Amino acid sequence: MRSVWKGHIRFSLVTIPIQIFNALEYKGNISFKQLHKEDNGPVGYDKVCRSCNTKVPKEDIVKGYEYEPDQFVIIADEDINKIKLKSTKAIDIEAFVDLAEVHPSRYENVYFVGPNGEVAQKTYSLFCQTLIKSKKAGIGRIILRDREDVVMLVPHKNGLIMYKLRYPYEVRSIDKVPDLPEKPEVDETQLKLAQTLVDSLSTKFEEVDFEDRYRDAIIELVNNKVEGKETVSMSDGEDDTPVVDIMSALKESIAKAKKEKKSA
Repeated sequence: MRSVWKGHIRFSLVTIPIQIFNALEYKGNISFKQLHKEDNGPVGYDKVCRSCNTKVPKEDIVKGYEYEPDQFVIIADEDINKIKLKSTKAIDIEAFVDLAEVHPSRYENVYFVGPNGEVAQKTYSLFCQTLIKSKKAGIGRIILRDREDVVMLVPHKNGLIMYKLRYPYEVRSIDKVPDLPEKPEVDETQLKLAQTLVDSLSTKFEEVDFEDRYRDAIIELVNNKVEGKETVSMSDGEDDTPVVDIMSALKESIAKAKKEKKSA
């Protein structure tokens, strides 16, 4: 595993040499290329001006910020360079928070954080154990690719996970979702049945089936086409007709869940 950043974690007078690694694997992702229908030749990405409908060479493309509809201010590369932050090669911990206070909608990218060399292992382990004992997460800032990001450090097994966090302005308010009930009214009998259903379907997270059925279906489709076989549908044959009687549906769901759990 190759590190993408090396530096330090600093909180108060404690400094821990660390290195950061991408936690996500992209090799298994499915992607398609655009081809010309006539000869299967690759289709490139042409930059065409929407105003004059002409192809624009790279040297004639500038950055523009739309401050009003169809009104732009031009930003040159030298303007950007003036405000670039110089990397301090350090994650300065500014606060410690309860992990439950951070809503999942604020999570963006995920990284692994490891000690940089054996000499850092002792203080690194001390930091991890401190987070575990205090049940806290460390909030700090890091400069990656010329941009400063707020990050959260969370202990995991013998190491640390770093989440890059979205800024508040990047997340919309759920209050803007239409037709949200102002004051939820729930039938207590239905609520108890629903809770029973939840209990009957409860399991450990690591036991949840995370098979990527769409990816598997695409790979099968590709293999079939390569071998000249007929393609198959991914339909599961389930009836999507909405259920009207919620009490009957809950009771039937509970019975089905218990039967499946018993057979498993």
